[in-house]
Amino acid sequence: MPRNRRALFVLIIVAALTPVFLTNARQAGQGTMADLVLTNGKVVTVDDKIPEARALAVLGGKIIAVGTEKDIKRHIGAQTQVIDLKGALAIPGIIESHGHFTGLGASKMILDLTKARSWDEIVALVGEAAKTAKPGEWIQGRGWHQEKWDKAPEPNIDGLPLHDALSKAAPANPVLLEHASGHSSLANAKAMELSGITAKTPDPKGGQIIRDAKGDPIGAFLETAQGLIRVREPRLSPEEARARERREVELAARECLRNGVTTFHDAGASFRTIDLFKQMAEEGTLGVRLYVMIGEGLPALKAKGAAYRMIGAVDNHLTVRAVKRFMDGALGSHGAWLLEPYADLPSSTGLNTDPIPGLKETARFAIENGFQLCIHAIGDRANREVLDIYEDAFKSHPDKKDARWRVEHAQHLSPADIPRFGRLGVIAAMQAIHCTSDGPWVLKRLGEKRAAEGAYVWQKLLASGAVISNGTDVPVEPIDPISCFYAAVTRKMKDGTAFFPDQRMSRMEALRAYTINGAFAAFEEGIKGSLTPGKLADITVLSKDILTCPEEEIRTAEVLATIVGGKILFQKGN
Repeated sequence: MPRNRRALFVLIIVAALTPVFLTNARQAGQGTMADLVLTNGKVVTVDDKIPEARALAVLGGKIIAVGTEKDIKRHIGAQTQVIDLKGALAIPGIIESHGHFTGLGASKMILDLTKARSWDEIVALVGEAAKTAKPGEWIQGRGWHQEKWDKAPEPNIDGLPLHDALSKAAPANPVLLEHASGHSSLANAKAMELSGITAKTPDPKGGQIIRDAKGDPIGAFLETAQGLIRVREPRLSPEEARARERREVELAARECLRNGVTTFHDAGASFRTIDLFKQMAEEGTLGVRLYVMIGEGLPALKAKGAAYRMIGAVDNHLTVRAVKRFMDGALGSHGAWLLEPYADLPSSTGLNTDPIPGLKETARFAIENGFQLCIHAIGDRANREVLDIYEDAFKSHPDKKDARWRVEHAQHLSPADIPRFGRLGVIAAMQAIHCTSDGPWVLKRLGEKRAAEGAYVWQKLLASGAVISNGTDVPVEPIDPISCFYAAVTRKMKDGTAFFPDQRMSRMEALRAYTINGAFAAFEEGIKGSLTPGKLADITVLSKDILTCPEEEIRTAEVLATIVGGKILFQKGN
């Protein structure tokens, strides 16, 4: 090639590559431009490699950098949205590890009985609702708890009111009021009449109709007996029914985001509801991420369960890889299954709500089809039976490693069973708020010795090597992670006394239970649960540093922003 032509060729190549060189130089000096930057705050990552920072950057829905303001400044471009945290605390998006998603939405559409402090108040609320209800229209509510009333109703049986006052308040309307726990209900005469409930109605297996001395139902139904009251709503068209279901999901998602929750573990959903979740996720109207436990019966599970198993669907907004079952009921309704009789009801050891043979068959299905099994167990007998089922399943399938099966609640344990959680790798999906909410009457149910040995024993479980994930069991308790975090680190009840304070979590243990442990409990610690570059940009911003502020100030912290996949879906004041 002639010398002049060679020189011209070199000049052309240099001219062509110069923009590339300049672009690479700029990127090397300034970094990749972010979609979103949070700066001037305290960033607690829950990542031991970089435990704390001042700022972070997000691109394409994922965290790309965490560091100082100077580190992150190079990721700020003309199109970057920059949020000045003004000293606020940014933590990994809060994971509600056990709740009832559509139940949360539905609770916003019926009578809220959580604040009632007496049976008289509840009767008055129903009476007001009856004034505007059409004859025959059902009046429903949820949230009452007889142990939280200022006084016992008169007359009562085991603290539960007779239906007379409720029937008088709404004679033309059937009434059904669900306990805060969801494990018992109160009905009036009209509801029992429409459901065919009489003195001759037998108790169903795993449930109980509370009766007076004559054998007549008083209107209280425990555990599976609640299903005897058949609510017959006005007939809705398919379109109207679906619209109502969508409204429940929308209300639930809104409450989650307002409370800083970015992922919700839904403890039991039907195939129909899962279909709706997927549809709304694909439409972009779901908002929060859902980890769903299938709540269908065993025949339906065997027929359709495998087809519904999905992981990280719709940009990690929907995962269905768990099955939910029940071993017993709730302690408040004397439905928790105990090894020894109740201290305040010596005639009862509680109820086994789902037959054990069926639970064993469900365990076999789960382990052979790649499903996590999540069984509700509150009493010490219930927890032992669940652990026995799990241990047998693991022994029968030694090739199935890292199953991460869960006990939902694990509230009251025999000391002999506590080490089994760590040894078997069973996750304790607990709710710290239950400890302080139930604490005032746990001693009455269990007695001092049993309560001290095995009630909400977080430190004993952690010492066994078990993973504890935290949640609220909403709508049993409000979906308020700040109150639940406070309960975890103080165990303080309403009167200011602490419920066996030696079992308190440290603040970092409590934060991990609400973030990385929740992610681990759903096999998602690789994509969420810490503010680590490469993980999903799910972030909760709080007004106060709940890790260092004075203990009593924790409860005053507010959620300032909730970010899911780098998108600000809630911002206080907007």
